[in-house]
Parts: sequence; C-alpha cells; structure tokens
Amino acid sequence: MTASHPASWWSQFLEATERFDGASVTEGLSDEIMPKITSRLLRREAELAADVMVRHLQRPASSELSERAGRAVDRLEATVDRLRERAADEEGLNEAYALLDVLRGRYPEGASAAERFVGTMPLLRVFVEGMRLERFDMGLAMRLIGAGQTPAAAVRSGLAVGKYGWWPDWLLGVVTERALQGTLDAATITALDQCAYADLSPWQARIARRLLGGEDELVEATAQRLESLGAVAAAGKLRGGDLTAVALAARMVPI
Repeated sequence: MTASHPASWWSQFLEATERFDGASVTEGLSDEIMPKITSRLLRREAELAADVMVRHLQRPASSELSERAGRAVDRLEATVDRLRERAADEEGLNEAYALLDVLRGRYPEGASAAERFVGTMPLLRVFVEGMRLERFDMGLAMRLIGAGQTPAAAVRSGLAVGKYGWWPDWLLGVVTERALQGTLDAATITALDQCAYADLSPWQARIARRLLGGEDELVEATAQRLESLGAVAAAGKLRGGDLTAVALAARMVPI
C-alpha cells in the first residue's frame, strides 16, 4: 500500500489556480477510485452517483441536476454507512469513502485517502490537468513533484517554463536543472530572460551556461574582461553572483 500525502499537500493544487475544474477532477478521480471498489453492487451505485455529479458540475445552473446529484451522493453514503455497520471488517469500504469525499467536493481529502490504493502519479495527473493552466509545462511539473518538490514549487516552475517556451534549448536546459535543484526563483528567471534576448552565438551560449553554473575561474576571467572594456559595474555584479550580468558578459565574449 502506498503512503499518502496529507490533504494539505493536495490543497496546493487548488490554491495554484483560479480556474480549477471541479468537473474534470471529479471525473478523473472517480475513474481512478471506482475500479478499486470490490463490491459490484456498491460500485454500480458509485458509478451512478459519480455520473450525475459530474453532469451537475458541468451544468451548475441546472437545479434538477443539482438535486439529483445530491440525492445520489446521499444514497451512496447511506449505503456505505449501512455496510460498514454490518461488516466485520472494513475492506473495500475505504475506497467508497474516498469517492464520497471527491463527490462532496473535498478533493484533497479524497486524493489523500485514494493515494494509498491508487498510487500518487495517476492522481497527480488528474490534479495537474484540472488546474487548466495555459502555457504550462506539465511534464516538468510532474518530474519536479516526482523528485520531491512541493506542488506549489512545481507549478511555479511549470508556469515559468511554459511561459518562456520560445527560449533556446540550452537555456531551457538551465531552467530545468535549476528547477530540479529548487533554485528557480524570480530573479533567476529575469536573468535567464535577458540571456534569451541577448541573441548569443553558440559559443557565447556555452560561456553563458558556464557562468550561470558559477564556475569561479571563468567568472573572474570574464569579470576582468568586462573591467578592461569599461563595464566595471557589470564586473562587480558578476563577481557578486548577480545573474543579470551574465547576458552582458556573454555578449562581450568574442564570437
């Protein structure tokens, strides 16, 4: 059985966007949970409740669907409670309770409970897709979460890379490396954006990548060159680790 993240961990996905698609997430989580309900009769009732709830969330203005969805979920919950009272063990019912959390709109709680028997990655994909973010690098976000980063940090990195998808490959490689290291902050993105606009030659791009990596000898040699060209302030910034000087330094490297 897989260890689960707490509901507060899953809540970070809801907090990362104002466009969270409840219908999509309800459908996706239900599809992952329902096959795990061992009782065929209970699974059938769960399928009916999930179906009408998804349709209600897709058409929230329909009072008829709202009433039908509420009745179906109430009926499912009453059935599960009744079975729990009669059962000598609880095997098979925990899955139904996880589904009830989802159908009640308690997505973080439902995901935390379902993670134990569904696994993390299928649920992650449902949540990430449900954020409905534009210009978002889902693949990177999934990698970062898989590497142990928080959802909030992974979403920030996925948005940054998605927004700047036009950057050259070498720069996107730097972004990915920094994101995996957990060092991709706003200041770094600003500096990298300047490098993207600097129109560097392949050789200058290699120098920029090494400068971004903080190679001490190269940083000092480049700073000295900047000083010789009169860019004393930029040389000081480069020595001080200010990445905004990297674009200027790289452009001054002979092609």
